[in-house]
Amino acid sequence: MSEPTPNVVEFSVSELSQAVKRAIEDGFGWVRVRGEVSGFRGVHSSGHAYFSLKDAAAKIDAVIWRGSFSKLKFKPQEGLEVVATGRLTTFPGSSKYQIVIEALEPAGIGALMALLEERKKQLTAEGLFDAARKVGLPRLPKVVGVVTSPTGAVIRDILHRLADRFPVRVIVWPVRVQGETSAREVAEAIAGFDAIPAQGRAGVPRPDVLIVARGGGSLEDLWSFNEEIVVRAAAACSIPLVSAIGHETDWTLLDLVADLRAPTPTGAAEMVVPVRADLLDQVEGLGLRLSGAVRRGLEARRGDLRSAARALPSARSMIETARQRLDIAGGRLARALDAATRVHATRFARISGRLSPTLVTARTARERERLGQLGDRLDRSTRTGLARRGDRLAGLSQVLAALSYRSVLARGFALVRDGDGRPVASARAVASGQALAIEFADGRVDAVAGDRPAEPSPAPKSPPARGVKTKRRAEPPASQGSLF
Repeated sequence: MSEPTPNVVEFSVSELSQAVKRAIEDGFGWVRVRGEVSGFRGVHSSGHAYFSLKDAAAKIDAVIWRGSFSKLKFKPQEGLEVVATGRLTTFPGSSKYQIVIEALEPAGIGALMALLEERKKQLTAEGLFDAARKVGLPRLPKVVGVVTSPTGAVIRDILHRLADRFPVRVIVWPVRVQGETSAREVAEAIAGFDAIPAQGRAGVPRPDVLIVARGGGSLEDLWSFNEEIVVRAAAACSIPLVSAIGHETDWTLLDLVADLRAPTPTGAAEMVVPVRADLLDQVEGLGLRLSGAVRRGLEARRGDLRSAARALPSARSMIETARQRLDIAGGRLARALDAATRVHATRFARISGRLSPTLVTARTARERERLGQLGDRLDRSTRTGLARRGDRLAGLSQVLAALSYRSVLARGFALVRDGDGRPVASARAVASGQALAIEFADGRVDAVAGDRPAEPSPAPKSPPARGVKTKRRAEPPASQGSLF
């Protein structure tokens, strides 16, 4: 075994890793790898997907960046055999090589069928294919919504067949029926039709029935109608939906969730509308049957009426018996009136014998005596009430006189008023030279106020040289108000 020579170039770990990375990327570049998905646990929180591709003898790490993952038509699934297209590179942090996947597709029909069966089992378990969820188609739809490609033979066949059978208004929601965006567009079209209110929106009426149609093709071509987003949109749609995907031998998950499956797009048009000519013939036949039934009914009732008329007795025979009873009753009436008159006359005579003038006179005298007694009681009550109210009035008059300020004036006091006639209760309220009116018990005297000292002083013993002669007294009780 040879020993390493001392002149070998020395690399750092990072330099060696970068050299290996460049060598692998330059040596391989873009590759297509076939293998089984292993270790896939869903998308990472960052949006990237990490898993491995393996076969019977080897395994390689794989990564799908977030931007590429959202564009994949087929998503990785544990155990699914796929063909991955991407760049071979290394991850220096762990000295591993890996493939960065840009495109992913199932590895043949077998992988697609396995994925389809697994998705079918999942959706069946959720009850999306239950027959109880399906609804019937309307008998005579006024508006038919069609989700399909705006170009091609499918839409022309549908419009032509509808026009031949029963012309109705058709609203087409154009979508791609193949490709990466096909499933999303179909799901949005179904949800968009279902979101139209019952009264319509901006001149667009709500369809009474929907047709989702596409021509024939391979399993890969029809795969958009197996996508979960399309199946769930059809299950959530409240409008009856007819699936017309491919030929009669083709089938998709949309066929299972739809309310009705048509073998072809033309067959779908025949299912949603009847034949107008057949309806007219049916209506005409029903009208003839109705006319015949009415005519036969009238004839039958006319015969019944004739039979009933023959069985009825004549009017004369019906009133003869009643007329005889009337005559008999008329003869009895006169005798009954005579008997009743005699009975009442006897009763009147018996009652009139019990009546006498003496009985009437005695009763009248008693009523008159009672009336006189009531009059006497009324007079006494009136006099007593008047006397009681007179005494009360006299007492109130005495109280009023005692409380009147004139009684105070009669005891030697005087009431002072200003020029406006308002009582003056304080010397401070009188200005020098102010006109005053002094009221005594026997009359009133006009006066003019003289000067008064700045500060109040006790009442003088002798009157001042000029001015009004006043006499100071103790403050009156509060109950006398402003009179003093």
